[in-house]
Amino acid sequence: MEWFSAENVIAVLTAVLGVLASVAALWYERRVPRRKRLGYRVQMDTPIGRNVRGRTANVRLGLFGEGPDVDLSDATLVLLRIENDGPQSIGDNDYTGRPPHGLTVEFTGRVIRGVAVTQPGDADHLMEHFAPEAGMRHEDGRLYLPRVPLNPAEHFKLLFLLTGGPVDSPVRVTGGLLDGEVRPNTAIPADDKSPVFSRPARLITVLLTVCVVTLAGIIVIRDDTRPPIGCATGTLTVVGSTAFAPVAEEAARKYEKDCPGSKVTVEARGTTTGIRALAEAGARRQSGSPALIALSDGPKPESGYEALRENRVAVSVYAMVLNDRVPLRGLTTADVRRIYRGEVRRWSELGGPDLPIALVSRNTNSGTREVFQRRVLGGYEPAPSSGDCRVKADPSARVLRCEVDSTAQVMATVAEVPGALGYSELRSGQAVPGLHRLALDGREPSVDDVADSGYPYQEVEYAYTYGRPPADSLASSFLHYLVRGPGQEVIRTHGHTPCAAPESYPLCTLP
Repeated sequence: MEWFSAENVIAVLTAVLGVLASVAALWYERRVPRRKRLGYRVQMDTPIGRNVRGRTANVRLGLFGEGPDVDLSDATLVLLRIENDGPQSIGDNDYTGRPPHGLTVEFTGRVIRGVAVTQPGDADHLMEHFAPEAGMRHEDGRLYLPRVPLNPAEHFKLLFLLTGGPVDSPVRVTGGLLDGEVRPNTAIPADDKSPVFSRPARLITVLLTVCVVTLAGIIVIRDDTRPPIGCATGTLTVVGSTAFAPVAEEAARKYEKDCPGSKVTVEARGTTTGIRALAEAGARRQSGSPALIALSDGPKPESGYEALRENRVAVSVYAMVLNDRVPLRGLTTADVRRIYRGEVRRWSELGGPDLPIALVSRNTNSGTREVFQRRVLGGYEPAPSSGDCRVKADPSARVLRCEVDSTAQVMATVAEVPGALGYSELRSGQAVPGLHRLALDGREPSVDDVADSGYPYQEVEYAYTYGRPPADSLASSFLHYLVRGPGQEVIRTHGHTPCAAPESYPLCTLP
């Protein structure tokens, strides 16, 4: 069922995780005791007598009160921040030290010369707690702080004038809190701002963010595209044309992806073989239409296949291809016919190099060959006279001609044999090194303006079924997909023009 798809399961589990995270955080806030906490942090520790090292600088520092002259040659300034960074307020009675003292600040190796409270935050009432009568005093390297009450996020700062020790000597704040602790503060909030979120709140935020991002990813990534209307399930075999096979193979893959439960197999065995296989399968079935489609380069034979029904799919353009050792860029139809009749045997007779002409052709099952004979030669090709396209097996033959089984073999042979001439579907010869395409009668092979270009070597591609398959069959659905549906884009990407396109309409409607 669709409800149990992987995307839905992940979405539900993610949502449940978000709810559980919220419930757990609320339970934590209500049930887990929240401890009192005082944090401290050194915000500045710097020397002030660096420029007068080696002599005595006697300065009276009014910030620290009137007092004796201070030798600043090794003096340092330290700014210490003490804050309530816990979730609960801290009162006078929360300190565990002996009254009136609450905390002790200790500087290792340094002597306190003066202390000033520089910033009690926005709580001016804190200043009264730092008076000497409140218990604040210092001796040597220790400062005894009174019991200062602090609300959550409140803080105060102490500026110390020290001598006798190097910068960054250890600074320690000691003392105790009921149900709490005093510890160094590792957080780095802004000076006048406390952390916005507590640890549980931050945890909730992170978990909920993960949940939202996961759900959003599922929504963006998941494919909600519905299968095209008319999808069918089952199995189908497509046989026939090797020139049109790349189109059929890609269309089959896309159809299977768009229509789950379908399986389309493409068997490129040549046009004649495909037509014959369809006719035989239909005859064996005796009633109904087999799950078989035959692709044909051009129309089926006029007799013997009356039960086959045609579907005009696309206009295919073909090209003659020539080995690169011969630099000619075009031939006339008359020249091609003279070559195949054996009247021209060397390329030097047509303005090319002195190389013998070798004709590379397809076997008798090829629709590309039939189109070439019908559209260019106006008749049949001569019999093969060579097995390797290099040496005549029959010395009496007027032309050197061999036959191969596929378009790919034609390309490979023409590219390899000097002076070789062959033919193929247009796109097959575009990126093969060692050969080039030829213009015919001054017209370049192209899919542009196929109806008006006058280029002779082109033909309609047909798809045949045995009779009319049922409308809900996979054969009917796949044909519709190929001829009128998304398969048209596949046809275009492989260098053909769909018959449904306006530019190919005149050719596809000819009898």
